[in-house]
Amino acid sequence: MAALAGLFADGRIVDLVLLLVAAEAGALWLWRRRAARGPTWADLLPNLLAGAFLLLALRAALAGMPWIWIAAPLTGALLAHLADLARRFGAGGVERQVGSGGELERRPV
Repeated sequence: MAALAGLFADGRIVDLVLLLVAAEAGALWLWRRRAARGPTWADLLPNLLAGAFLLLALRAALAGMPWIWIAAPLTGALLAHLADLARRFGAGGVERQVGSGGELERRPV
């Protein structure tokens, strides 16, 4: 139990979660490559980056780093999130998931 507490105390737990995020990205890439379906990198990247930046901000906070090391990844997360929103809702459409395959369909607003 002390080892787990140590992982949280200095933020190293976030490193493990970031590895899981990277593994998820790799699995989605393989799925897309082999099945020729699923989300594209353009669809995934802003979302993955926003999450990774939030995790980096958490790690900096848990490690007791100065505020700038927390604010910088939070700013990155905001920019990635805005890019994701622009991609999803730009060009006068809204994406929604249809079918069991997870395909995205553009619908006018």
